[in-house]
Amino acid sequence: MVEVTSDQLQLWLTLFFWPFVRITSFMAVAPLWGHSSIPNQAKAGLAALVAITIAPLLPPMPEAPIFSWASFGIMVEQIVIGLAIGLVMHIVFAVVQAAGEFIGLQMGLAFASFFDPSSGTNIMVLSRILYMVTLLMFLALNGHLMVLETLVMSFQTLPVGFAGLNPNAFELLARYAGTIFASGLLLALPLVASLLIISLSLGILNRSAPQLTVFNIGFPASLTVGLVLLMVLMTDIGRFLQPLFSQGLAFMQGLIETMADI
Repeated sequence: MVEVTSDQLQLWLTLFFWPFVRITSFMAVAPLWGHSSIPNQAKAGLAALVAITIAPLLPPMPEAPIFSWASFGIMVEQIVIGLAIGLVMHIVFAVVQAAGEFIGLQMGLAFASFFDPSSGTNIMVLSRILYMVTLLMFLALNGHLMVLETLVMSFQTLPVGFAGLNPNAFELLARYAGTIFASGLLLALPLVASLLIISLSLGILNRSAPQLTVFNIGFPASLTVGLVLLMVLMTDIGRFLQPLFSQGLAFMQGLIETMADI
């Protein structure tokens, strides 16, 4: 008959619970795993499966009872780490959404929006299309496996019960959010610049010949040219997304190392 002592049960619980908290927090905000269309039971089951799988590879856990204030502090620490790692990938995917917003506004598609259940707000159709293309490209490049590998390796750099986190890491994360505007505008710049030239040309035409109904030709021209340029952009978007993914993964690893540098 197999007997399980209280010490063994405590060890098994700590090997599972605290990694499970970090992984669950990560999946709650990560773009792929945190989507609202995925049931919460599936997210919890996947997090539990990953936690059980990596349990033999984890460093020793702190000797703190599960039901104690020390355990509560460790749990909060794991939530913060998981959310910070997940927000990095959320920022990466927000870049293409921002680019879709810039392009859609310039093309006159600001009214073409719908409710996005994943974010709880209205989002432009073009932003949603670019987001789905980016997500498929991310899966095709095995980016989800690289992110999971980085998350698992974070337990070596930031073991459970690590003595504090470096606050400079969160300032670094806030500054990295500027990538949303900088890289998003860089992606949308060819279309925005071309459509801006068309708008300026139509404005000059309207001033020189007021009897012409520029508004009747302005919107179709901007929409047609925007769609053509968008087709050209989609053929080469992979060359932009690959460095963006690499930058996000590198920053994620650097963020983990910065949090451990105290």
